[in-house]
Parts: sequence; C-alpha cells; structure tokens
Amino acid sequence: MRRARPSVDVAAGERLLAWAPLADGGWVAGTRDALYLPGERLAWEQIQEAEWDSEADRLRIVEVGTWGSPRPRHELTVAGGAAKDADRLLQLVRERVTASVLLSRHVAVAGRRGVRVVARRAPSGRSAIRWLYEYDEQIDPDDPSVRAAAEAALAAARSDVGGL
Repeated sequence: MRRARPSVDVAAGERLLAWAPLADGGWVAGTRDALYLPGERLAWEQIQEAEWDSEADRLRIVEVGTWGSPRPRHELTVAGGAAKDADRLLQLVRERVTASVLLSRHVAVAGRRGVRVVARRAPSGRSAIRWLYEYDEQIDPDDPSVRAAAEAALAAARSDVGGL
C-alpha cells in the first residue's frame, strides 16, 4: 500500500523525503534541505538535536541557540499508528543534522571542561559555514582566558577547514 503524500508546502526545488502525521492533524516532514514543522521551516544546520519518545509518540526538536538564551524547542506528538513514518522521519533527521556538522572540536580550559568549536552548514553545501561555540557547564565565556582559548580554537579550526 502506497503512503499518502502530505500537503506540505516546501521551498522551490525541494521534495519530501519523509513525513509523519501529527496527532493534531498537521504534518512534520523533511526534505534534503530542511525539516518542516507546522508553519515553520528549519534548515538542518539550525537543528541542534532531535529525540524520539516512542512511549509518548513524541518528537522533540531543539534548535541551535544563542549563548545566554534558552534554545528554541518543539514538541510534536505523532498520530498513533504512525510508528513506521516516525522511524523514517527520525532516520532522515539524524542523517541530515549529522551531515550539517563539518567540524566539532573540544578544547579544555579548566580540567576537562572547556569550549567546543562547531562548524555547520547546509548538507547541500549551498550556504556559508556558520561557526559556533558551545561552552561546558561551569565555564564562563566572559572570562578572558576562556575567550582567548575559544578564539585560538576557532582560528585553528578555520585553518583546518580551509576553503570549504
């Protein structure tokens, strides 16, 4: 039996690869370039992580955030009986989010705690590289030694990535 394709408006040149019906009647769907939530398009490089709670049929998406601000979160309840659709979608989400990470490097600042420099861009390569810092707990980004370590790590990472 062929699965019905949902009516999700996607950007020009994109096509749906995986989708799942939501309990409220909407859809969550993915293309090569983005995840589509009801009323919102998230490029893969904007997504920090995704988790699936199979007992509650709930998909949780956490966006890449800005230091000092809570990361935007989305909780979506998938319609009962759509486990196969949800599995396909989650596989796509994991593959595309992972493909958006070009580099992730941790630099110790205090013992094992430190800062992680991350380079991300669209898996298609059609966007500029976005450089991010992720600070471990108990690391103060305003500390001059932390800032110096982060800047040195960023410079080394940029050099390693080169012309990408």
